[in-house]
This record gives sequence, C-alpha cells and structure tokens, in this order.
Amino acid sequence: MFLNSPSSKGTSPKSLMWFLFLVTGISFITCNFMEKLPEGDVDNGGLVLPGGFDAVVVVDSIGNARHLAVNKNGDIYVKMTTGARNTGNIALRDVDHDGKADSIARFGDYQEENGYGPTSMRIYNGYLYFSTKGAVYRNKLTPGQLVPESKIERILSDKYEVEHIAKTLAFDGAGHMYVSFGSTSNVCQEVNRQPGSVGQTPCAELAGHAGIWRFDANKTDQTKKDGMRYATGIRSAIAMEWSHAHNSLFALQHGRDDLQRTWPSLYTEWQSAMLPAEEFFKVGEGMDGGWPYYYFDQLQNKKLLSPEYGGDGKKQGDAASYAQPLIGFPGHWAPNDLHFYTGDQFPERYKNGAFIAFHGSAGRTSYPQSGYVVCFVPFKNGAPSGPWEVFADGFAQRDTIVSSSDAVYRPMGLAEGPDGSLYIGDDVKGKIWRIMFKGNKEDFGADQLAEMEKRKTGTGIKTPDEVKDNLAIGMTGGGEKLYKTYCISCHQGDGKGDGNRFPPLNGSEWVNGNKERLIKVLLKGLEGPITVKGKSFEGVMPKHDFMPDADIAKVLSYLRSNFTNNSGLIREAEVAAVRKQSSPAH
Repeated sequence: MFLNSPSSKGTSPKSLMWFLFLVTGISFITCNFMEKLPEGDVDNGGLVLPGGFDAVVVVDSIGNARHLAVNKNGDIYVKMTTGARNTGNIALRDVDHDGKADSIARFGDYQEENGYGPTSMRIYNGYLYFSTKGAVYRNKLTPGQLVPESKIERILSDKYEVEHIAKTLAFDGAGHMYVSFGSTSNVCQEVNRQPGSVGQTPCAELAGHAGIWRFDANKTDQTKKDGMRYATGIRSAIAMEWSHAHNSLFALQHGRDDLQRTWPSLYTEWQSAMLPAEEFFKVGEGMDGGWPYYYFDQLQNKKLLSPEYGGDGKKQGDAASYAQPLIGFPGHWAPNDLHFYTGDQFPERYKNGAFIAFHGSAGRTSYPQSGYVVCFVPFKNGAPSGPWEVFADGFAQRDTIVSSSDAVYRPMGLAEGPDGSLYIGDDVKGKIWRIMFKGNKEDFGADQLAEMEKRKTGTGIKTPDEVKDNLAIGMTGGGEKLYKTYCISCHQGDGKGDGNRFPPLNGSEWVNGNKERLIKVLLKGLEGPITVKGKSFEGVMPKHDFMPDADIAKVLSYLRSNFTNNSGLIREAEVAAVRKQSSPAH
C-alpha cells in the first residue's frame, strides 16, 4: 500500500521502515503460530521426563493399542491388538490444535477372520502399512481425509505359527520392505520348554523363522518365498527400524526364557531373572545373531553358548563368529518399538539417536518385574556414542511390580510427528502421549540427564539384589512353591497372566471346570487358540509330564483354591488315572 500507491512520487525511508516492520511482524507471528506447541498436562500425563520436556495425553482408554504412525499433517494412526472386524485400526485427529484428539475413527477390514494379534504399523510413500498375525496390508492415504478411502491391498500372506508371530515392518527408502518372522519355540529344543531337553542340531526353524526377510514394498500378494532372508538367528524382533541417517536396519531381540526352569543345576532363579540380555543389533545383509545356539550375558558382557547346546553359563564356544550386540539391555524387558529421531524440536544430542519402548518383563519369577520405560541411546557414525538413558518413566505408576498386570500402563508404540514431537502409546488401556521440548536447547545437558540417571536406582529398573529383593523368601513348600517354580513366569504371581500371551488363572473356567481336562493340560500341554474368560489367547503351554503325580496334584489344588478360585482339590490318584489313560498303551 505504500510502495505502489499511484499518488506516491517515491518511497520515503520512513514508509519503507514501517513496511518492513509490518512484514517482519506478520512473518514472526505466522511462524510462531505454526511452531506453537500445545500446553502440556500439569502432571505430564503421569510421566517423568528430562527437564525442559512436557507431555500431553492425546487420547486415553481406546483399548489395546499396539503400534503408531503419524502422517505429515499430524493425523495419528494406531494398530490395535484385538477388535471386531472393521475396527482393527484407529485414526485420530487434533482439530483445534490443543494436543488432544477430537476426531476418533475406527476402520480396517482385513479380509480374514483371524487377522488380529501382535502387529506393526508404518507410513511409507503415501501408504499406511500394517500387519496382523498372518498378513501385511496397506491403504493409500487420501489427502485431507482422516480415514483412507482406498481399498485395502494385501502385500504379504503367511501361514503363521504360535510363539512369536508378530510381523514388524521397516522400509529402507529403496523400495524394500523388511519383515521379522519370530521363532516358533523358546530355544529350538527337541521338546519345546521341556526341562533338560537338548537343542535341535541344526535348528530346523531357521529355514523359515527366527530372522528378517526382505520384500518388494510395492508388490501385492507375496508369500515368504517371494522374499529374501536378509538376516537370521534373531529369536523375535518386534522393535525394528531402518535408519536413513545411518543407512542401516536396526532391531532388538527378545531373549530366550526359562534358564533356571529348564536347567536348574546350571542357573539360579536370580540368573534366570536377569538373563539373557535383550540384544540391540545393527542388522546387515547376511547377519547371524546366533539364536538358538548362543545368547548374550550383559552381566559378563559376553556372548555364551546356550545350555541346550552344551553351555554352562561360562562357555563361549564359537560365539565370536556371530553378530555381537551394540548394547545388551536387561533380560526380559521386552523391547517392542524402536525409533531413530530425525526432528529438530528436541536438543541436538537426540538427533539421529534411538528411542526404544520397553514393554516390561513378565518372566522374572520371584524377583520384581522390570522395564516399563522408554530409553534413549545417543548415536554417532552409525553406533552408540554413550550408554543408554532413561527418557520416559512412570508408566507402571508404582515402583515394585510383583506381576506384570500390576503395571497401569506399558509403553508399546513410538512415532514422530511432523513438528518433531515424539508420540508414545500404551497397550494396556490405550493411552497415547505427545512428548514436546519447550526448554532452552543451549541449557540442556548434564544436569537434566543426571536427574534421569537416578531413575535407574528404582526397583522397576535396577538390577535386584539376589537376596534382599527376592519376593519369594519365606514362601512355604507344597503347591505354592511348585507354582512359583513352574508357573509364575507366565501366569504371574497374582494368577492374572500378562493380559496378552498368557491367560489368567483367577476365575478361569479351565482351572475351576472339569478336573480331567485341567490335569491333561498340565500333563500334555496345550497349543493353539483358546478362550479364557471371554478373551482369546494363542500360545504354547508346555507339557509337564516330568512332574510326579503328587506334585501335579499339589500345584493344581493350589490353583483351584487361590487367585479367587474356590473349587475342589485334586488328588494324586486322579492324576495317576488321567496319566494312565493318556499313555500310548491306552
């Protein structure tokens, strides 16, 4: 209005000054409006974060939320663990930019009846990719639309098997999709999870499981034979991502279970609770992580020979010929998502570093359950440049966690927003937090990190004392002791299971119902889908026919008279009769 006015014979310095001031002011206001972050919750949604960080709860109680993906416009997509048909995915939108989801839509018809369970979700090249137990699908995202309007395409089909069936996805930007296929057993024993059973040599599972396969990300209707086995010897990799900054695939392995239960003469309960490490791998083509023949002991900082293959907790064998982890995290922490930070909102030290969501342990027997945190690993030149740090804590809402079901929230999914905010999802109730940095980047450093380092001394994170932290000291013999020895790692101290893989015993129709059926479960084991208290579970219950009839009667009687159960006791003679009927001669 000043520069080109017809009545103006020129532009005065004063007019130009006011014009530049006006333009600069408008630009400043516009930029700040676009970069303005919403207010954090007063208590950060219950989380403990480093100084300068805030958190706002985007949504709460949407159900068993698994993994997350955030679109360029800020829309959030959530893959659910369970749900009726057409409700397996959830889309969230913050319409008024206050950090809270205003629009919540459920969608997703997966074209298969049994398509739910452990899952993954990623956005790649304008498509929303997500997986189920038996398939990988994608939807073309519709610009401006919260729910995709496109038809779902099936990218990969797989005849899934029990145990580790999650199919995590990663994309390298060169048209390749990486899919993890977990093992079908604990450690490839001749009899799965049977005490004293040796390992298969060679392990037959490695031909089609316990590794990562690479596929064409754009080709539909593929099966495993269309892919290439990219890496092997990885028991179960649920946390996996391709880092473009480091030009490599990274994954964390869930370590094996039951060291003490299957080899009581070689491992103590404390060692079994601590070991083996959850291994953080840089995954190159042809990598072999060593499962099932080897595991990593983070306490000794060594890769060791598994007891099923002649190990004794000290022998290393040919461990040096297998891939060594970047970091060995505490045992049974369950790393379930991995994200390399690429944004500019956080302080510079977080750039290209790794955030890891630990779902928390369920298999620490008589010691407190541990994990339930989001950690951070700083990176430089494709490798960790420092020790792991606690980034977000407080999910469990308590310090001493006796059973995994005691944890109020369990971190599961990670995703980064277009403005550099970090989103964290929980799969107990379905809560999603948005983490933002609002402090002074120049002042962020040693003081804030030192405060978070103190979190490592808490019961839910620290390495427990072998004697002082043993929750079972003073436990009497009989059925309770047997339960603690054989059952507690899966069904937990309160008998409620873990709410995911292992079913509850409290109020269970399987425990309180027909005695013969219950005895057969312990004698013969159980495999395949079952329904307990109206919820579906699919896993492996190993057979316990090695136990004497008297011990089976004791532990089953204990189950039927505890955990809110009030059913009749089971006698040794009843067990003997069922065992006789189940023998090959009958």
